[in-house]
Amino acid sequence: MRRNDAGAQVDGRQAAVAEAGIKALIPIDRPFLDYVLSAAADAGYRHVCLVIGPEQEAIREYYGGKVAAEKLDFTFACQSEPRGTADAVAAAEAFAGDDPFVVINSDNYYPVEALRALREQSGPAVALFERDAMLTGNVPENRIKSFSVGMTDESGHLSRILEKPNEATLASLPRPLWLSMNCWRFGPSIFKACRAIRPSPRGEFEITDAVQHVITVLGEAFSAVKVRAPVLDMTCRGDIASVTAILAGTKVQL
Repeated sequence: MRRNDAGAQVDGRQAAVAEAGIKALIPIDRPFLDYVLSAAADAGYRHVCLVIGPEQEAIREYYGGKVAAEKLDFTFACQSEPRGTADAVAAAEAFAGDDPFVVINSDNYYPVEALRALREQSGPAVALFERDAMLTGNVPENRIKSFSVGMTDESGHLSRILEKPNEATLASLPRPLWLSMNCWRFGPSIFKACRAIRPSPRGEFEITDAVQHVITVLGEAFSAVKVRAPVLDMTCRGDIASVTAILAGTKVQL
């Protein structure tokens, strides 16, 4: 988001927040994360833990007092260093305790139906999004090709996440393709897994590795909730205009 893009359609306020690198607060009439959290509220969630880094105090200031919220209450956890997605999830252990909880990205807008379906599950689960449906959102096809694919077994449970598949691998997979967009329902076992895994080749603790540990070592099954609706992605400055257009008129109630 900090990378300059001469072709991106952004206004002055959006450019300033993009320069700060806090994608969740990109203003689309109001901060992008407001829309994400409003969808969660519409799906029935009430308690939110925002995992932030030391450089993201603006998020704590906004959700800790500036914004008016009637449905949601906010807690904050700090990930002291950017050590990966599993490390970020582990930071929320005191918040979640032994309760089931859902994990989503702050730079993705998920359909309410996906969040509601996860809430209605009885155990660990992942929301998988049909690739063809993803093409109706704001993400260009060349980027979608790099997204992780969720593989399921005969019983409909997640068997593994195939990350960054190449063209040949994609062509060999059965259709339709179901993409993982980091939309999970976890129980307390995920924290045990986050502590057990080793860093990936890029030096980070990956939530996909922790999930695989839960499946193969701890023996818990993950239900696969399949959703035929797109997830909006706010990765870079070029995404701002398309996300703004799609969310125009969306009612936000926190």
